[in-house]
Amino acid sequence: MKWTKLAGFLAAASCVTMIGAGAVMAEESNPISVCIITSSGIDDGSFNQDCYNGILTFIEDHDDCTVTDIKESDYNELIPTVEKSVGDFDVFVLPGFNFAGIGDIAQNNPDKKFLVVDSTITDSEGNAVTLDNVYTMTFKEQEGGFLAGVAAALTTQSGKVAVVNGMPFPSNVNYELGFMCGVNYANENYGSSAECVELPSYAGTDLFGNDVGGNYTGDFVDESLGKVVGEALIDEGCDVIFVAAGASGNGVFTAAKEADGVYVIGCDVDQFDDGANGDGNIILTSSLKVMHSNVTKQLENIYNGTFAGEDALLGADTDSTGIVTEEGRQQLDDGVIEKLNECYEKIKSGEIVPASQEDFQGLK
Repeated sequence: MKWTKLAGFLAAASCVTMIGAGAVMAEESNPISVCIITSSGIDDGSFNQDCYNGILTFIEDHDDCTVTDIKESDYNELIPTVEKSVGDFDVFVLPGFNFAGIGDIAQNNPDKKFLVVDSTITDSEGNAVTLDNVYTMTFKEQEGGFLAGVAAALTTQSGKVAVVNGMPFPSNVNYELGFMCGVNYANENYGSSAECVELPSYAGTDLFGNDVGGNYTGDFVDESLGKVVGEALIDEGCDVIFVAAGASGNGVFTAAKEADGVYVIGCDVDQFDDGANGDGNIILTSSLKVMHSNVTKQLENIYNGTFAGEDALLGADTDSTGIVTEEGRQQLDDGVIEKLNECYEKIKSGEIVPASQEDFQGLK
């Protein structure tokens, strides 16, 4: 924020007598225009919406600032959309791995600020770059996935659980691997006997060519395919499904609502309201990746002139991952909540370290 000092002094030269002096500090606004670009819209009820809510929180406190949202459903056009819009806005909030390649745009526009969520960035030749005008936030999704896995294993009645993802980007692979670790941990330490169900026809291949298995819809917008995958898992006997698939996950929600006795674990944000189903609710709990407060914080830094480019990795140690245990926003047994709290503290302390994309060695 810029400040201007106004001071005036009048003096009679002959007697050096000051007859008027004043010093007034006046605040000069530093308005910024913010643009958020997404592939599936800011109303997906999950990842994009949480980022957008972080912007809205900032705007509420700064009525001299504005936000514009742009939806571009063609993944290949996302970065070109940034390039076409770069002259129109001061700050870009870019949720998703598809924005990893904005390095050249950011380098060529040092007066613009970029907040990239879920990915670090590269230049056009694929070289990783860290820039003064770019703040990237990646998360330890495996931590929230782990807690979801524990919750699923301790709740299932059929003994079969699953995780449905959108695309096998590192963030989604983290969720998958963390979930599987949580199920295994609960089986080994809390007496459960849950099995993770994977549909071979929807197995994922990550960016490095690894077969990561799991259940992937292939994008984050196809609700109809999400429902197909959800129905297939329910037919296999799954009664608790963790969903990390953006708008595609809404189809899994629909499949669960049309079934009987099936719970869904929400992702990224508290999705309890999305689980309403007549007099009931299908949401068991929601795994959390706290993006909104981190987006708000960086916008405040830009507004105040304290912004610094960084590649930040956020987790439980900064309260950026977790799971919903608030009364009225989940349907967990008290004993399960007690165990989740225990696991969360062990994750914070480093006693529990769930597997992630970074240390993935391939399926065994």
